[in-house]
Amino acid sequence: MRVITGKYKGKHFEVPRSFKARPTTDFAKENLFNVLRAYLDFEETRALDLFAGTGSITLELLSRGCREVMSVERDRQHHAFIQSMLRHLDDPAATAICGDALRFISKGFKEFDFVFADPPYALRELPELPERVMNSKLLAPGGLFVLEHGKNNDFTDHPCFLEHRAYGSVNFSFFRRPDAHQIEESVSSATTE
Repeated sequence: MRVITGKYKGKHFEVPRSFKARPTTDFAKENLFNVLRAYLDFEETRALDLFAGTGSITLELLSRGCREVMSVERDRQHHAFIQSMLRHLDDPAATAICGDALRFISKGFKEFDFVFADPPYALRELPELPERVMNSKLLAPGGLFVLEHGKNNDFTDHPCFLEHRAYGSVNFSFFRRPDAHQIEESVSSATTE
């Protein structure tokens, strides 16, 4: 696994063969981050990587200079691997948590500007993730949520949906949480109708 661009560009980390995680392909990752540049100022971004797996998205976010990157991974072996990579980088912006991403969403103890989730495609709760994240305290007003999913999921009817991108078998759906001003406008227009 290699870092595509940024301050850690070209760094390689050997993912153990015993891993069950399905890392996002380099092609999909590169295209995702090209799109994200239009949405995020990385150096001002507090980012959360849910279902972090191999930590590949965490590394790309750190490499692009995010001011804070937290990864959440339940599998102990994967979490230990992510921690070893972060120790190697010695980047003070990075934090790795060993825990259940769904529980983390429901607790929502901290706000992030960007939340990325790459759950197992077969996860029963995957179709609910946009709603869970939007209803949690994890995503700051105006914040961006990106969900990686298989081809059978369609989120275009979600009220916070922005766009969908597909790269081979990898699909990304983008969602934006309304900021405080937009919420006030929708409340005031609803009361005047």
